[in-house]
Amino acid sequence: MKIKIAAKILDANEKIAAENRQIFDNNKIFTINLMSSPGAGKTSLLEKTIKYLREKEKVGVIVGDIAGTDDALRINSLGVPVVQINTGGACHLDANMINNALEDIPINDINLLFIENVGNLVCPAEFNLGENIKVMILSLTEGHDKPLKYPLMFQKSSVLILNKIDLKPFLDVSIEKIKVDVTSLNPSIKIFEVSCKTNEGIENWTKWLQTLIS
Repeated sequence: MKIKIAAKILDANEKIAAENRQIFDNNKIFTINLMSSPGAGKTSLLEKTIKYLREKEKVGVIVGDIAGTDDALRINSLGVPVVQINTGGACHLDANMINNALEDIPINDINLLFIENVGNLVCPAEFNLGENIKVMILSLTEGHDKPLKYPLMFQKSSVLILNKIDLKPFLDVSIEKIKVDVTSLNPSIKIFEVSCKTNEGIENWTKWLQTLIS
């Protein structure tokens, strides 16, 4: 019975996700579902990405958190439209939440939408939001064991961003093992190494992203 209930929830989500995707396509909005565990650097990456792209692209952001508005306030200070979703306990965003949030996003005035999902390495990967691609961030501080412990997130993502590479000299972590394990789960995944602290790799990431939008 639990399996049937879960299937119904996912089926209903898929229908609304398809509606969202139609809205994005009709308005020529490239949409990214940005996922990671808490503290991996989603908001920091967004800040850096927006600073690089805001003169070239019209960016909007939807921020998901269980509670609070800190991340949305940080994004708002950059002068781009942002909507905060507080899930009240849910560990992920779903398509219906995004559909409702679109009422407050100027969809006629943006061509790139970031959806910052709730910090979690499990649930967000299961729910389609209508996005073009899923992008996940893994901080080096999380260790090299995460891909094999949480495979679905890596399998579902088109892009993996390895963040905080400036800390590598201080960590017992193998970037090579991460890459080997991730590509064994998802051979087509694109991997970027970045540091939001030093800006290393940010330009490579944003230039690649622009090739998808144009």
